[in-house]
Amino acid sequence: MRVLLSTYGSRGDVEPMAALAVELQKLGVEAVVSAPSDREFADLLARAGMPLAPAFMPVRQWVEAAKRSPIDLPTFAARMVAAQYDAIGAAATGCDAIVATGLMPSAGAAQCVAEMRGMAYLHASFCPLFLPSEHHRPYPYPGHPLPPDVTDNRVLWDLNTEVMNALFGGAINGQRAAVGLPDVTNIRDHVFTDRPLLASDPALWPWQRTELCDAVQTGAWILPDERPLPAELLAFLAAGTPPVYIGFGSMAMDTARDAARVALAVVRAQGHRAVLLRGWAELAPIDAAGDCFVIGDVNQQELFPRMAAVMHHGGAGTTTAATRAGAPQVIVPQIVDQPFWAGRVAGLGIGAAHDGPTPSFDSLSAAVATALAPETGARAAALARTIRADGAAVAARLVLDAIDRKRPSS
Repeated sequence: MRVLLSTYGSRGDVEPMAALAVELQKLGVEAVVSAPSDREFADLLARAGMPLAPAFMPVRQWVEAAKRSPIDLPTFAARMVAAQYDAIGAAATGCDAIVATGLMPSAGAAQCVAEMRGMAYLHASFCPLFLPSEHHRPYPYPGHPLPPDVTDNRVLWDLNTEVMNALFGGAINGQRAAVGLPDVTNIRDHVFTDRPLLASDPALWPWQRTELCDAVQTGAWILPDERPLPAELLAFLAAGTPPVYIGFGSMAMDTARDAARVALAVVRAQGHRAVLLRGWAELAPIDAAGDCFVIGDVNQQELFPRMAAVMHHGGAGTTTAATRAGAPQVIVPQIVDQPFWAGRVAGLGIGAAHDGPTPSFDSLSAAVATALAPETGARAAALARTIRADGAAVAARLVLDAIDRKRPSS
């Protein structure tokens, strides 16, 4: 049995798929991951012992190309769907199922491949925000704000169907027509399916039953990391009190650089040292003082429990890792679902949410003080003990069940 796990996005999209691949392998299933071929993702999958089937282009190359020649989202979607259909199709040879996540055009291409070949298909989401439910409002896509006078979430999700069709319907239906498949009238529900896998922890954001979507919340898909921390970092940690981690991951925009500069000044003013993740924004210290240690990719599972607090952008993966480590958090959200994870962390009392992506010294000082308060640390430590570690294993069994249901009865 062979399963293709397809994604296109940042590390937060790739690492959970590696975790699922590992659990599938434990069940005797051959798993391959189709993902951007950026060096960091290739290294991550190699560390997990999983083969990489390259997506249509490295994601950082795509980001740079988009900066140089911006295009509208429907045009971008059409280009990605066609290119990803070819890449995913090549990787899916001999597979019994495809599990897809990542950007909508990529997931739409994966669904087309699975339907053309009669394979089982499952969609995964790492955040409840994107799945229809009357219990929350949909994510407002750029250029398509939610109507301020509409308060009924069901109506907003109906409008979301129209938005998704407008942004992605032409691209996905165009690819379907090119390979002889019929049009679909609801792109979102067709690609997401009526029973998606929700790979997020219920302690952070519990999925509530709804008629709009029968999602299965498995818990987060966590890839175990056994790498030791670098000796130089260990020496820095041992030389003083626990520092504050500052990192914005794959956020490469100027707002992340600006936020990091403010963050270093705030952390220092409150008497703490810092560990600074270089990340895609190539963050650097504000001066040559020895109270800031700059890191690249290291084992967060080993690092975060040693931090006084973890300041980050609010990606689903980093939020889960910090929560699992019991570290108080300061989230400075930049885009997409990050403001919603920030709200969850603040609402649970395990950290602070900054209002917007561009903090001032005063606004971030207040957030850091909240995170470093003893009661915040106590709540963070208590919640950490409730985080599930078996989400990927649960999902792997659901994938096998889907394959069994797809097979013709004897």
